[in-house]
Amino acid sequence: MKAYLDCIPCFMQQALRAGRIATSDQKKIKQILDKTGEMVKSISMQDTPAEIGMHVYRIVRDVTGVNDPYKDIKKQHIKEANSIYAELEKWVEMSDDKLLTAIKIAIAGNVIDMGVNKSFNIIKDIKKTLHQDFGILDYEGFKKQLSKSKSILYIGDNAGESVFDKILIKALKKPVIYAVRSIPIINDVTMEDAIDSGLDKVSELLDSGSEAPGLILSQCSPKFLEIFNNAGLVISKGQGNYEGLSNCNRQVFFLLKAKCAVIAGDLNVQVGDLILKNYK
Repeated sequence: MKAYLDCIPCFMQQALRAGRIATSDQKKIKQILDKTGEMVKSISMQDTPAEIGMHVYRIVRDVTGVNDPYKDIKKQHIKEANSIYAELEKWVEMSDDKLLTAIKIAIAGNVIDMGVNKSFNIIKDIKKTLHQDFGILDYEGFKKQLSKSKSILYIGDNAGESVFDKILIKALKKPVIYAVRSIPIINDVTMEDAIDSGLDKVSELLDSGSEAPGLILSQCSPKFLEIFNNAGLVISKGQGNYEGLSNCNRQVFFLLKAKCAVIAGDLNVQVGDLILKNYK
């Protein structure tokens, strides 16, 4: 998915937000905005938002010297997600369609996104999302592909959300490889975050090699690419991964909540819609 003009003010907002989290030094924050503005002048609108976002957060790191400004926030999100995990597992057990309920819970967790300029309350928003209908629901295709797949690659998105990924991974009832970001970027899930979320107990963890806030195949490690190309089922969580993989050359099932007008427009849905899309 290419970038849109509407993405440009979002990059500036992300730079400001990340800068303020990383430092209280107003001069450094101004420097971050100046450098981001200069970077925006030369970007190609054919690049994905995830690729451009990678440069924004590199600027924040370079100016402030803080490699993981969202570290404490991620830990808090994981703690809050764990506080309702048992309750959500009961929802799955009591439901008529356990797999579909687990999918919805995993997508509901996608509300935990520090890259989108919106506030959220994890517990309140997730419970609200569980009562929503889907904007796109390619469930039959998902079940068909799952039934014939011996290997599953699950590409993670945000920390905190990763806790709810466990619920879906358990419901899949097959071996899963869970891919994470190579370095801290926004509140995306890294190897450390995945272990804190307990994902090592339900899946094999894999460093994707991607340093962007979304999976960029040209960045990924040879090991990841081999698994990506050969997995029977690929599940991609979140907007950033959708941005990076929406024009890839294999089938992918995208699970996300459309949290901005650009993504919603690209998917031809409404902002806030839940998405399970079979990309062929």
